[in-house]
Amino acid sequence: MSPSSFYAPSGGLPPQTQVMTDRAVFTNAYAVIPKGVMRDIVTSNLPFWEKTRAWIIARPLSGFAETFSQYIMEVQPDGGSLKPEPDPEAQGVMFVVQGEITITLGNEPFTLTEGGYAYLPAGADYEVCNNGSMPAVFHWVRKRYEAVEGIPKPDALFTHEKNAVVAPMPDTNGAWTTTRFVDPNDMRHDMHVNIVNFEPGGCIPFAETHVMEHGLYVLDGKAVYRLNNDWVEVEAGDFMWLRAFCPQACYAGGPGRFRYLLYKDVNRHAPLGSFQR
Repeated sequence: MSPSSFYAPSGGLPPQTQVMTDRAVFTNAYAVIPKGVMRDIVTSNLPFWEKTRAWIIARPLSGFAETFSQYIMEVQPDGGSLKPEPDPEAQGVMFVVQGEITITLGNEPFTLTEGGYAYLPAGADYEVCNNGSMPAVFHWVRKRYEAVEGIPKPDALFTHEKNAVVAPMPDTNGAWTTTRFVDPNDMRHDMHVNIVNFEPGGCIPFAETHVMEHGLYVLDGKAVYRLNNDWVEVEAGDFMWLRAFCPQACYAGGPGRFRYLLYKDVNRHAPLGSFQR
C-alpha cells in the first residue's frame, strides 16, 4: 500500500530536550492547533468504541464556535463500534485520511479508503469497523441536524473525493477550487464538509468575514493564513478553528498544492435568542 497523501497524526511524545515553543494559539476569534500538539496524552477514549482513540480538535463552546465537533479517529485493526453515535439528533461526516474503514448501514457494508467520504444522517443505524491490517484514521464531523418543516432529511451518501465535483472559483484560472461532496443548492443539508484546493500562488484575495463557523484541517502542503489580524504559517496536519465573522484569507506559497478539509454551517436562518419588549 502506498503511503498516505494526507497527513494523519501518529501520537507519541516529544523528548525532554525539545523546546516547548510552538505555534499553538487560542484567541477569542480563532484557534490554531498545530500537528505537534496531537500527542498520546491529549487523546480520548469514547463509549462503545473498541481499539480506538480520538483527538477531539473542536467542540461547541459558548461564545466561540457553537455548531459542531470534529474528531480525528484512530481505529486499530478489528476495532470500531457497534454504537458509534450516541446522539439521535446528530448527523455526521467521516473522511478517511489513512487506511480503510467499513461502515455498515442497515445490512449494507460500505468500505472507504483514503479519500473516502460518508454522510450519515441524524438517526441513522450504522456500525464502523476497521477490517484492514493497518490503523485507520478518519475525521468525524458531528452537528445536530436543524430540521425544517417541508424539507426532508438528506439521504446517506458514500463516495470518494475522486468522484466529487471540483468547482473552480471564478476568475482564478483554476488556482483555487473546491471539491464538493454535496450540491450547495441542496437545502436538505445544513452543513458542508468540502476540500479546498490551492495551486502554488493561489490565494483568497480578500478577508472573508461571514456568519459560517469553520474547522479547517490541512490535508496537504503549506500556506500562510490570515486569521483576524494575524498571519500564521500552517502546514499539513495543522487545524484551524474559527468562530463566526472571524476575518480570513490565505496565500499558498508552494512548492506544492495546499489542501484542507473545511467544515461550515449553511442553509439555515440564524437562530434568534430570547428578548424582552
